[in-house]
Amino acid sequence: MGGPPLKLERERALPSSPPPPMDLETGAHRNHLKKESWRTVLTLAYQSLGVVYGDLSTSPLYVYKSTFAEDISHSETNEEIFGVLSFVFWTLTLVPLLKYVFIVLRADDNGEGGTFALYSLLCRHARVNALPNRQVADEDLSEYKKDSNLADTSCSKNPSFGSSLKSTLEKHRVLQRILLVLALIGTCMVIGDGVLTPALSVFSAVSGVELSLSKEHHKYVELPVSCAILVALFALQHYGTHRVGFLFAPVVLIWLLCISGIGIYNIVHWNPHVYKALSPYYMYNFLRKTQRGGWMSLGGILLCITGSEAMFADLGHFSQLSIKIAFTTLVYPSLILAYMGQAAYLSTHHVIESDYQIGFYVSVPDKIRWPVLVIAILAAVVGSQAIITGTFSIIKQCSSLGCFPKVKIVHTSSKVHGQIYIPEINWTLMLLCLAVTIGFRDTKRLGNASGLAVITVMLVTTCLMSLVIVLCWEKSVFLAIGFVFFFGTIEALYFSASLIKFLQGAWVPIALAFIFLLIMCVWHYGSLKKYEFDVQNKVSINWLLSLGPSLGIVRVRGIGLIHTELVTGIPAIFSHFVTNLPAFHQVLIFLCIKSVPVPHVGPEERFLIGHIGPREYRLYRCIVRYGYRDVHKDDTEFEKDLVCSIAEYIRAGSTEFNADMAKEEDDKMTVVGTCSTHVDGILLREDGKDEIETAAGTSEVREMKSPPAMQLKKRVRFIVPDSPQIDKAAREELQDLMEAREAGVAYILGNSYVRAKQGSSMLKKFVINYGYEFLRRNSRGPTHALSVPHASTLEVGMIYNV
Repeated sequence: MGGPPLKLERERALPSSPPPPMDLETGAHRNHLKKESWRTVLTLAYQSLGVVYGDLSTSPLYVYKSTFAEDISHSETNEEIFGVLSFVFWTLTLVPLLKYVFIVLRADDNGEGGTFALYSLLCRHARVNALPNRQVADEDLSEYKKDSNLADTSCSKNPSFGSSLKSTLEKHRVLQRILLVLALIGTCMVIGDGVLTPALSVFSAVSGVELSLSKEHHKYVELPVSCAILVALFALQHYGTHRVGFLFAPVVLIWLLCISGIGIYNIVHWNPHVYKALSPYYMYNFLRKTQRGGWMSLGGILLCITGSEAMFADLGHFSQLSIKIAFTTLVYPSLILAYMGQAAYLSTHHVIESDYQIGFYVSVPDKIRWPVLVIAILAAVVGSQAIITGTFSIIKQCSSLGCFPKVKIVHTSSKVHGQIYIPEINWTLMLLCLAVTIGFRDTKRLGNASGLAVITVMLVTTCLMSLVIVLCWEKSVFLAIGFVFFFGTIEALYFSASLIKFLQGAWVPIALAFIFLLIMCVWHYGSLKKYEFDVQNKVSINWLLSLGPSLGIVRVRGIGLIHTELVTGIPAIFSHFVTNLPAFHQVLIFLCIKSVPVPHVGPEERFLIGHIGPREYRLYRCIVRYGYRDVHKDDTEFEKDLVCSIAEYIRAGSTEFNADMAKEEDDKMTVVGTCSTHVDGILLREDGKDEIETAAGTSEVREMKSPPAMQLKKRVRFIVPDSPQIDKAAREELQDLMEAREAGVAYILGNSYVRAKQGSSMLKKFVINYGYEFLRRNSRGPTHALSVPHASTLEVGMIYNV
């Protein structure tokens, strides 16, 4: 496997041995390394502070202020204060530490985390995938078959129940839809959190000016400054975070050290016996004394775990060990000290003029209040940035899995994986964030709204995790029931306390989630009906073959890429096109770009390529597979990879090629990687130098040049290794492909107009004719998803009566 690196208009180093299944510079790859150096682990733990823990670390700014707002009174005794501290301590211990760090982080999807990672795991183990164009060949992907760091399945205690549950899910479509809706509800609440968290964090941080200004003046400063920071935050999103990302971790680190230092000072100076409040007895005493008011105040206490879900959602950028080390050694102790310090201060200051006096800043010594205010604002910005980026990421995942309209995705960094920017979503989030900030203007109602979004996501994670325990880990059903009962009871208690404040702000995340869920369901339903129409109206292969090698039409020079969602058969747009314009390109490629329920597809497994009909027809089917976290290449690089992979398929097909094959209805598909994975394969040279390069260490190469033409767009060459030999037919096929590539590539895309067929119900007509069509007209077309140049695009209009 030795030899120099392959070249395809760029340099890419290849290892001297076969690459691992995940040859990506991502946390997903790092997560599966069996041996990680401590230096690497500690570096990742340090970097995770700015990405994962920004939101969680800023929660001391508003927890006590939201808790003591109206629901409970701050009496002269310390029972309420110690009770709240006890609730905060045990909530932080049971939910982020026990649930996420020790249990949920183990349920990664090949290194990726989050709601869709859990749903993806369930889709693969129970075959409840919502994607319509799935194939048997997808199950041969290395990541599809490979389980992540899960529990040992060899000691499954009750596999029979897991098997029966699996068969039940596979048989009943209703249960599959309920599972999808459950995952989408969690996703929609994450999006709602992307609106509420920046507003709450920034507003709470800026509220520190209230102690330095008079009550009449601070209200004229607090809101404008908060709005200005939020506008600047969203306006700078298109620059990406890679330019200032190195500042995020130091800011959060300084903030954590700051709040822990202030906490230690307050404990020592005001009440060294505050540690007694860590006893669970104070929780019982708190609820016994405050009763309904104490139960309602749990909605404020809940805010102490905002951002906990980020430990799982951002797992793909780091490793499990690094996230665990950062939380257990720094974040968790700092937060506990901060809350204990605030409680120690409040326990000796019972005279309260207003709810402003029980905020975070009142416990900060006067001499350092302004520096702490600046650090708090910076930490709030970092935490808000993390949740905004996470919102972009989860919307991209929804779009990849066919549950959200196509949007423009801009990759802001070529070096850092996963940093994306979505303009439409960014400005929508900004307007919604400003609306709730201006509309509420106080921490209490913002906290009520944010708390409900946070706890709903956690409840969804708990439900999905119980299924993962049974179906994926193959553990006892009693273990899953115990998991749901223990953590579900805790979260249901907080959920009820948040839901009771529906009119005090909790309606906002419900309204946002409902709107986004409606959009996702309408888009998914319309896309599914459109695909079913394509399947029912696809053209028979026999009809195509009966036309002869020329297909009964004029074949012109060039490559025609016919984009379709179908993985088998000929799309109806092709027959529709040739019927009205009987001419087509000399090389036809039916191109299907699909997503599979894995986070990444390795470059060596990217393409599925096969002939349609005899070789002399020059018809190919190419299925390009991407994971829901993969980055789609630009059009120029994609075209080169596609042509080079087809050339490698042609060369390998003329010899004994023992690659993985997937038997389809109409043809056989062969797994072919991108050019960078073919160490001894064909090289593609365009407008390059005249020197001939070797494709392998000692093997000679033969240069195939296209014949001269009057007007050529570019000069194209295939560099073919001398060994193994290829037959004459394959060489002629390569020659035709090279000439077609030199003439240019044209993209033929279907521009569909979807209408509900006659006899449909009123609901279906409304959903399809108005809902889906409105989303389709106002979303990005397939040209944006493929990054197709407009000059090379030809759209074929069709009406779909679904």
